[in-house]
Amino acid sequence: MPEVYATRRERLRERCTAGGSATALVTRPANVRYLAGAAPLGAVLLLGGDEDMLLCAGPPSGEAMEGRPDEALDVRVLPRAGGDPAVAAAGLAADQGAESLAVEEHHLTVTRHRALGSVAPRLRLDDLGGAVEQLRVIKDEEEISALRTGAEIADQALGELLESILVGRTERHLALELERRLVDHGADGPAFATSVGTGPNSGRRGHRPSDRRVEEGDFLSVCLGATYRGYRCEIGRTFVIGTSPAGWQIELYDLVFAAQRAGREALAPGAAYRDVDRAARQVLDAGGHTEGLPALTGHGVGLEIDEDPQLAPAAMGKLDACVPVTVEPGVHLPGRGGVRIDDTLVVRPEADGGPELLTITTKELLAL
Repeated sequence: MPEVYATRRERLRERCTAGGSATALVTRPANVRYLAGAAPLGAVLLLGGDEDMLLCAGPPSGEAMEGRPDEALDVRVLPRAGGDPAVAAAGLAADQGAESLAVEEHHLTVTRHRALGSVAPRLRLDDLGGAVEQLRVIKDEEEISALRTGAEIADQALGELLESILVGRTERHLALELERRLVDHGADGPAFATSVGTGPNSGRRGHRPSDRRVEEGDFLSVCLGATYRGYRCEIGRTFVIGTSPAGWQIELYDLVFAAQRAGREALAPGAAYRDVDRAARQVLDAGGHTEGLPALTGHGVGLEIDEDPQLAPAAMGKLDACVPVTVEPGVHLPGRGGVRIDDTLVVRPEADGGPELLTITTKELLAL
């Protein structure tokens, strides 16, 4: 994919030039990987007028989680340990005669920003803003393919867990087993800390697995994701353990399922972010659940698990084709538990079949 990375860097260079800076310093790891093919620990990308350079604190390891640098890039390793590649990059830009340097102020600490100014006092530091993040929103088919493979791995890991005996096992044990299965099936690693909630913990967004054991009659909610070639997907499902669901469980599950379906069906090029959120939220509101709902219905995924766009009530903007997002409404009843259903999809036009569902594990309310 060398030409892909070169094209991405050229698009960013055009934005920088239009903003008055011929050079840019990219420090946010996901942005470095997007433009360079790899993001070794602490590495930065210097986008120069004539040559681009990846500066690293140590030699790239070549591990899957790190990626592999674009062969067209000049990769330089700092000569001494403990140096800051960002500071070194600013010095190089000044030595090459640059008058200004666009930096990711939203990622730099105040101390690091001051260090850049100290090493190159005549270099004007401009704000690059979220230029790279904006480029990352729309994915190419190679990126979507990586997400699709990650989703297949997550589906496989979850499916195998559902075939095992669950009663008596702890949330923590189940989460660790899921993460092991992700790696066994080819993932770089989990996309985020796997969440497993049982009984009163079920349906809570971001619940950290505890030592509570699975009991018959519990709701069991699971949220996991796989990282594959740096790209992260997400899936969440809720089940009932060991017996037929109770009436209140069926009612709550059907409501969240309907909300999730409404959100998925609202995904289309040109749809406002807030309208997708509203489609799901209105179903939950109509069911009498207006308090304690998640702040958003979904979000973008890619090199990070939570990136733009945000599908939230006050979000500004509209969806484009080839944008992967989650749709993940949920309801949690304090002391009783709850339901969360979470899919990763890619926005596609109606002529191409509408939104592409990447996570395909059944959403039927199963009794395990």
